[in-house]
Amino acid sequence: MECAGPTSFVFDPTLTDYNFGPAHPMSPVRVDLTMRLAEELGVLAGIKRVDAPMATDEQILTVHDQALLDAVTRCGTEPGQESPEHGLGTDDDPVFKDMHIASAHVVGASLEAVRQVWSGESLHSVNIAGGLHHAMPDRASGFCIYNDVAVGIKQLLADGAERVAYVDVDVHHGDGVEAIFWDDPRVLTISLHETGQMLFPGTGFPTDTGGDGAEGTAVNVALPPGTSDAGWLRAFHAVVPPLLREFAPDVLVTQHGCDSHMDDPLAHMMLSVDGQRAAYLALHDLAHEVAGGRWVVTGGGGYSVVDVVPRAWAHLLAIASGQPIDPATPTPPQWRAHVEQVLGATAPHRMTDGRTPAFRDWADGYDPDSWLDRAINATRTEVFPLHGLDPLP
Repeated sequence: MECAGPTSFVFDPTLTDYNFGPAHPMSPVRVDLTMRLAEELGVLAGIKRVDAPMATDEQILTVHDQALLDAVTRCGTEPGQESPEHGLGTDDDPVFKDMHIASAHVVGASLEAVRQVWSGESLHSVNIAGGLHHAMPDRASGFCIYNDVAVGIKQLLADGAERVAYVDVDVHHGDGVEAIFWDDPRVLTISLHETGQMLFPGTGFPTDTGGDGAEGTAVNVALPPGTSDAGWLRAFHAVVPPLLREFAPDVLVTQHGCDSHMDDPLAHMMLSVDGQRAAYLALHDLAHEVAGGRWVVTGGGGYSVVDVVPRAWAHLLAIASGQPIDPATPTPPQWRAHVEQVLGATAPHRMTDGRTPAFRDWADGYDPDSWLDRAINATRTEVFPLHGLDPLP
């Protein structure tokens, strides 16, 4: 299969209809501000834009139960309806009008990104509104109604992909995607997240390595709270590149929740936009090294909606386009004015937090007195031998 083409991004206004209400941390304004910033920086000029289709019921049902689909549809059309047994009507996932339609558009956008890449129409394709990685087959969870990532991976497998790698850099464990492919040796899921000892969803430990016949295809790096750029990048490079090289996926799918940032209100990590940008660059390079460049990119969490999300994801879009933005670039005055007018907030003036990401390579030695190093070592010890890799530095 020939796979050469431009970068595309899947976006239209329907994707901001995924809206839990003004008091909810996952405000769709973060997507709107991202796209405005990327456009005013000139990032979108070199990327093909594709409208977001609505996923069919049949596509959603490749992952989710009919009972969940029925509950989502009912709760979004009949006033006063809730379905706590399906995770609907909770603080995390309140009911909103036309919830099924809005959620199906997010799934459809990820399916279109998958189609773009697998068909060869695009080498990289981005659904910045996607990455709803907590949704389970039978219930909504953690701001996620349907699991667009899992539906996209299912489609890749149905279309003939023999191996798909999924890397999740959201601060929360990618539990839904992991659970859905727990027993499938064709899908490698790697999640780097704040330890479940401290943070929702309370899962994702090094000993969680996959089901019978798929041992080693679930990989969890449970990081201590307070981990900053240097520690996070040390963990990433100690685990992700060796496993991706050994697994040799046909496609790399990534989830880029930027809630690992020091300013995010829902977690306890200390990354900067500069550290997150370094991770995006590394994943871009790995897609070219291990998957022929085939890269499906999604957004995810991120709740510092002015200071962090737009800058992080504008960097992500620029990297996917092959034209990274210099971190020292000023944010456009017209974008800052829009933030002030709409939100009454002062937007950041530069695309950087002023950090220079650097890390100590794992090969330089393991410190057993370090919580971070113990976490990295635990993952390598559990998973690397299952791939025929040496867990030692």
